[in-house]
Amino acid sequence: MTTLAYLPWSADPAHADRPCVRDERHELTYAEFAAWVEAAAEQFAERGIGCGSVVAVVLPNRVELLVAMVAAWRLGAAATPVNPAFTAEEADYQITDADSGLVVNLGPGAPDGGRPSLAADELRRVPVGTTLPAARTSPDELALLVYTSGSTGRPKGVMLDHANLEAMTSMMADLMRLTADDHCLLFLPLFHANAICVSFLTPMRTGARLTVLGRFTVDGFLDAVERHRPTYFSGVPTIYAMLLGQPRDADFSSVRFAVCGAAPASKELLDAVEERFGFVLAEGYGLTECTCAATSNRWWDERRVGTVGPAFPGVRVEVMAPDGVILPRGERGEVVIQGPNVMRGYLKRPEATAETLRDGWLHTGDVGVLDKDGYLRIVDRIKDMIIRGGENIYPKEIEAVLLSRKGVCEAAVIGQVDDRFGEVPFAYVALQPGAAVTAEDLAEACASNLARYKVPVGVRILDALPKNPVGKIDKPALRRQHETVTTGA
Repeated sequence: MTTLAYLPWSADPAHADRPCVRDERHELTYAEFAAWVEAAAEQFAERGIGCGSVVAVVLPNRVELLVAMVAAWRLGAAATPVNPAFTAEEADYQITDADSGLVVNLGPGAPDGGRPSLAADELRRVPVGTTLPAARTSPDELALLVYTSGSTGRPKGVMLDHANLEAMTSMMADLMRLTADDHCLLFLPLFHANAICVSFLTPMRTGARLTVLGRFTVDGFLDAVERHRPTYFSGVPTIYAMLLGQPRDADFSSVRFAVCGAAPASKELLDAVEERFGFVLAEGYGLTECTCAATSNRWWDERRVGTVGPAFPGVRVEVMAPDGVILPRGERGEVVIQGPNVMRGYLKRPEATAETLRDGWLHTGDVGVLDKDGYLRIVDRIKDMIIRGGENIYPKEIEAVLLSRKGVCEAAVIGQVDDRFGEVPFAYVALQPGAAVTAEDLAEACASNLARYKVPVGVRILDALPKNPVGKIDKPALRRQHETVTTGA
């Protein structure tokens, strides 16, 4: 684990003249990308950045974001990508919590946390020959501080080193069977581990090509697929549901497979996407704390729809009881992970680190079941579990029933406080455009397919469900919204 093949100074020299990355303004070969990184690293060094520093990057998806991140690594520094949609207060919190020594942003008026800043448009394109230390990146150097979405408390910085990134990109390249002839279309936000690992660093290590979209829109995505002819991309269930809900067809014949991650997807959604668009959709599972992923269905081999596949080679995934005992196959418990992809810990959060990394395992907080062949099925989040009069209810089970109804685009079930039972389930759904589905229809479907105690006490239809910055349904926000409606507060 010393090659770190995703870095420009470790790349195969044969890739130098191959197309590397492009966006709306730039199109670069591998040699041109490496030169831009070197030039930006010179600028960073002039501003005091070196080994052990942190560079915050507050930019929308664009080539300069990738250049800045890799330029930090060139100097032995870490990068912390910041959601450009954050308020100034949110961005400043991350910038200062990470002890950033430099902020790369859009220029005057952009968040900088009171730290020295550099506008993306001012990044030097050609090296001027400033003497830099030799490019010798160590696997144990901190590479990324990716902040969790902060569903409970303030966001925490997940510390990922280059050993984590090397393990993750190596495993992904093998599992996705990527070659230099592949072409990734990136549209997920680059402040998230999924986009960084699946769509940027993994193709970089294989000499493949990357096209970066500034943001996702249905028409913009379909136009890009037809114009650029990608071979794969990575998305989240919400995006695939949006694609199903639009009438326009596009030519997806160049696409070999697509990745679906970041949140559970229903079997009905996966089947519908594959039937309509013709590419294989491989669902995986992971979290930022394991450098993006730990399991995946193989797009080229047996896939068990409804599962998130078996563990990556070299990664161990088990299901654990509350007392720390590994449970037999077929039993429900907390999903725990061991492997070279597991984070160092949370920045400046020793108690949170000790709680999450216990007894040699990464404790995910997800409830899962492993079948006899090691394929993992995610049942729910432990914190999302509803306890109704002593009976455990897993919202995902109810959501699966709702999502199986024609016309339902999104579904989320939360617990509602109840004087008699403690908690009872309440459902929220969003419909596909033009769908003629009523709350009564959905309540009836639940009553027909679920035990009585699991049936939601109410179903409410919204235009769209709230999302967090990475596109997952934001259940904490939904709970707050529900509480406001039910209490009138």
